Amino acid sequence: MQSSILKLENVSIFQENNLVLSDVNLEVVKGDFIYLIGKTGSGKSSLMKTLYGDLQLKQGNGEIVDFNLNKLRDREIPFLRRKIGIVFQDFKLLNDRTVFENLKFVLKATGWKESKKIEAKIVEVLEKVGLKTKGFKMPFQLSGGEQQRVAIARALLNDPELILADEPTGNLDPKTSLEVMRVLEEIHEGGKSILMATHDYGLILKFPQRTLKCEGGKLFEVK
Repeated sequence: MQSSILKLENVSIFQENNLVLSDVNLEVVKGDFIYLIGKTGSGKSSLMKTLYGDLQLKQGNGEIVDFNLNKLRDREIPFLRRKIGIVFQDFKLLNDRTVFENLKFVLKATGWKESKKIEAKIVEVLEKVGLKTKGFKMPFQLSGGEQQRVAIARALLNDPELILADEPTGNLDPKTSLEVMRVLEEIHEGGKSILMATHDYGLILKFPQRTLKCEGGKLFEVK
């Protein structure tokens, strides 16, 4: 039996006081790659936000990387986010510092202290996303695809058990989207579990994986 790293049972997802998804049952086990699809406003992002602690879980039972989402306190959210990697549609890089300094900032914020270990980790994750020589660049000197690869590198810094990718190719052209997907696929092949929200059906056809759909207030598997 593979161990479960995310489990939702009879969960309702709310955006403020509006019910957006009900009776959600979802399990992600180690090594899974799962797509989450659905139209804008169907609940994909609200579900993602619930998983990384941005929205409170009010109904049902939820566990993610050994954190109980029902009882999640504000002070626990930073610790949860160290065990999951989050990749957003808008890269959320700090434009006033280099790629290296962006990654160093995250490591320092999550308790890393030794300079040599910090440097080695940054080199390792940049190599994984094919940007080993770009650490000295500023984010605005990079293409959109390269910036998203930096964001993926950032998500890998603390060796997360699960990567939540929320529309990671949403701001990219088709060719760049393919490059970013290949990076995610390689990371998955290296043993990481990924849950990816997307509306790009072309990518799903090129990189087929288990697919779940948000529609009509429900979450169901696409066969």
